[in-house]
Amino acid sequence: MTTKGRSLLLWVFFVHLAGICLYTRGFLLTRLALSDINQCDDGTCTLTPTHKKAVVLVIDALRFDFLSPNPPEPISPYHHNVLVLPRELTAARPTHSFLFEMFSDPPTTTLQRLKGITTGSLPTFIDMGSNFGGSSIDEDSFIGQLHKAGKKIAFMGDDTWTTVFPDSFEPNMTFPFDSFNVEDLHTVDEGVIEHLFPFLRDKSASWDVLIGHFLGVDHVGHRLGPDHPTMKAKQQQMDDVLRRVVDLLDDDTLLVLLGDHGMDRKGDHGGDGDHETSAALWVYSKGPQLLHPKAAIPSHLLATRYFPGARVANRHIQQIDLAPTLSLLLGLPIPFNNLGTVVPELFWHDKAGKDYTRALTLNAQQVKGYLDTYRASASGAELDSAWGELERVWRTVEFEATAKDKDAHWMAMTMYTRQALAACRMLWAQFNISLMTLGLVLLVTGTVASALLFFKLDAQQESWESWTATVWRWYVTSTLGGALVGFVVYATLGRYVKDFGLVEALLFGAAFVSSLVVIASALPSLTDLSLRSFTSFPISLVLHALVFASNSFTVWEDRVVTYLLITSVVPSIFVGFAAPTSRLRYRILGFSALFAVCVRLMAISTVCREEQQPFCHVTFFASSSLPSPPLPILALSVPVALALPWAVRRFLKISQSDKGTAAIALPFILPATLLLGSAFWIFEHLDSSDAFGPEWASTLRFLRTLFARTAVAVVLFGYALWWLVPLTLKISTEATSNSAASGQPKREVTVFGFANAYGGPYLIFWSLFLGFVYPATQLTGQVVLALAAIAVLAHLEVVDSVRDVRALEAIFASGNPSAILQPESMQPTAAPLRFGEVTPLALLAMHAFFATGHQAAIPSIQWKSAFVLTPTLTYPFSPLLVTLNTLGPHFLVALATPLLALWNVAPLPQPASDARARGDAVRASLGMMLYHAVLLVSSAVCSAWLRRHLMVWKIFAPRFMLSALSVVAVDLAVLFGVGVGVGRVSERVSRLFAAMNSK
Repeated sequence: MTTKGRSLLLWVFFVHLAGICLYTRGFLLTRLALSDINQCDDGTCTLTPTHKKAVVLVIDALRFDFLSPNPPEPISPYHHNVLVLPRELTAARPTHSFLFEMFSDPPTTTLQRLKGITTGSLPTFIDMGSNFGGSSIDEDSFIGQLHKAGKKIAFMGDDTWTTVFPDSFEPNMTFPFDSFNVEDLHTVDEGVIEHLFPFLRDKSASWDVLIGHFLGVDHVGHRLGPDHPTMKAKQQQMDDVLRRVVDLLDDDTLLVLLGDHGMDRKGDHGGDGDHETSAALWVYSKGPQLLHPKAAIPSHLLATRYFPGARVANRHIQQIDLAPTLSLLLGLPIPFNNLGTVVPELFWHDKAGKDYTRALTLNAQQVKGYLDTYRASASGAELDSAWGELERVWRTVEFEATAKDKDAHWMAMTMYTRQALAACRMLWAQFNISLMTLGLVLLVTGTVASALLFFKLDAQQESWESWTATVWRWYVTSTLGGALVGFVVYATLGRYVKDFGLVEALLFGAAFVSSLVVIASALPSLTDLSLRSFTSFPISLVLHALVFASNSFTVWEDRVVTYLLITSVVPSIFVGFAAPTSRLRYRILGFSALFAVCVRLMAISTVCREEQQPFCHVTFFASSSLPSPPLPILALSVPVALALPWAVRRFLKISQSDKGTAAIALPFILPATLLLGSAFWIFEHLDSSDAFGPEWASTLRFLRTLFARTAVAVVLFGYALWWLVPLTLKISTEATSNSAASGQPKREVTVFGFANAYGGPYLIFWSLFLGFVYPATQLTGQVVLALAAIAVLAHLEVVDSVRDVRALEAIFASGNPSAILQPESMQPTAAPLRFGEVTPLALLAMHAFFATGHQAAIPSIQWKSAFVLTPTLTYPFSPLLVTLNTLGPHFLVALATPLLALWNVAPLPQPASDARARGDAVRASLGMMLYHAVLLVSSAVCSAWLRRHLMVWKIFAPRFMLSALSVVAVDLAVLFGVGVGVGRVSERVSRLFAAMNSK
């Protein structure tokens, strides 16, 4: 049974999860959000409002160059010089209209940016994960201050606002719309327009602040990219909306237009690239002027920056500066947790800047009060390294307040608020070294234990199950005992280790003690050790692990993986040249060449990280700014979907294993699934490009949803059929002309597919899962997955032929060449599975990840896949589809790992052949888990060592997260493969052939 092997893999998975959990808790910390509220009933903590009302319009993903009067070169006709009203009014009324570029702190996702805009606080790296399921904001905010002051807030647009502020908006003035349907370019915007203008026209309306959040620009970026005619049409619509708003605006109403973040060249966001963190801000006062005509603002208060590619510098602020600025302009206290600084131009109402002095003083005092409170909290020790300098600057502020030099006073206060911001940015990048160390200890000991298990199972051969049954009781006992030890340690020492809670103690104790027991039980004896045990550990893994010590090598990992993958077949080529027969020589060299060609063709598909520019060119999409499939891919998608099942069947035909279930799954089920998956994305392209006009949009949406759901239904039907009849055999009987002495005729039984009785059924099981991943992958990625499938099959044939060569060499070396006539001499026991055979598959998993349009960077996430099965965001399907799109290549290739043990393995003699096949399947799975675990250890160690590196959050932290997610995906894949696939195949094969042992 596979239960014992599955138990070993499950234990390895548990240790991986425990190590990842502890390390992540120490590496990716969340900040402490204070619940204090800034309040003063006498009005001493705020200013007299400049306006009675405010209209705040958010255009999601409004990058600064979309509004800039000096856009970067080359100028795009689709998103430059289109939305022009802000710059026209700024030029015409420079004391009433102001245009700024804002820096949006990463992660540049809407929920986190709304938190920053309204609270003036900073997000952390791990906060991005909550963008799909945000919770309400509990800390002080601009919205909370409005609500507390009795102001009535009307809202319409992105429903993220109602998620984070569920009780702040007037019930009869609130009109939220679904924010995650990126394929719907117009519904939200039209809904905002429908409700916005009646409020503006009705002069008796009781609202004080009106918030409208448009999503069309963001959705066009995600779906079509910024360089598309639809982007121009959308910006023209927004320009028209702004002109109508300005016409209806009262003199005592302040207009604020802003973007929550920007977008990269292909229209996505989430990371910290220059284009993603650049957001636009336009502030317009139709009535009172905000800036005195003769104001002389010191240049040190007016920071500027060049937008990438622009020749003219533009005024630059922090996005969190909006929180204190809007609060004071409307006569509200600054939110308690704010770290932003008021914008000078908006408070310089007189020539001397008295209102600005007052505003900046309130701002500095608020930041000082926040830091004092944080210092007194349980996390206050985190400020120790910066506190001395902050106190020194504050003393300068107090000194300059008594002097007559206003400029020096302004400089001191600005320096204090900006230094506080810098200190807190560093503060929330602090690391819990203790938890990181505990996590690393678990990852290292677990990896060592996995490696020893890999070699121990090889030494046990057919008796591996009895050995596993004996030691498994120790493993379970040590896990429970370790948890008890962890509890005792927590009770005695937990108070001395920061964030070391009961859960962390139990996890570490259980995983660490059980790892030590596994290491002790699996230590090889001298008789188990051989030269092959050491030489089979490939240099490719070492080189791959060392990549993460360098930021440049990490950035170019996709190229490194291609090189390592190609070179991994070199040993097999050497074996092929020295093969004793021409058939084996041609097979090894031919399939090695096929493998290399598939790898090189996959490498043509690329997406580029920001750090790879200008040395990288996007080929996964039509261009770097147009996220649609290239024309050759559109032409190839249907032929590839038809050719892949045919190619799989041709590989099975080599061993006559294309019978049974394969005769149904490969000609009918798999082609139907792949065609439906391709049809979904072809229709998606037709829909997004308006090939048939907007009137066909709903029909195309319905059809492609139907295609995707039908594809899933077909795969589920295929799995049901496979479960009932998994074997790919055909048994025929024929009466022979020879007769025995008794004169009775003999019957000859022929089993077609006998030589691949294990591998054929499992390949069908694997191919059906390919049918799950295929519809969730965009067209270029589908071609890549097809090439990856051919590469997997080519590698299996290479491995099988190399084993035959080694078996022949072992026979010739034995001095008994006649043993070659004995069938059992060519069984896997003669040439057991090696770690080096797993390495190409592990590298292929990474290669497929990169080639399907992904990188170890947040912006490469393909959000379109969330809407394959449903037209709107639907839990749990949408997150699962994004996960399948992102980690599907890892899962799919890892799921193929047991084929290394099952391919071309004959089912006799029983039960030895069955035990060996299952044992090698477990070993192959351990090898795949081990490869990715080593990468995880390396990325964790390098991230910890380089945690103060300038690029830690841009390069090393995302790569660690990818390693962690990859390990989880690979572990789940091999558990599914061994537990379900191998288990079912083994059960049916052993039942069929058990009676033949005596014949």
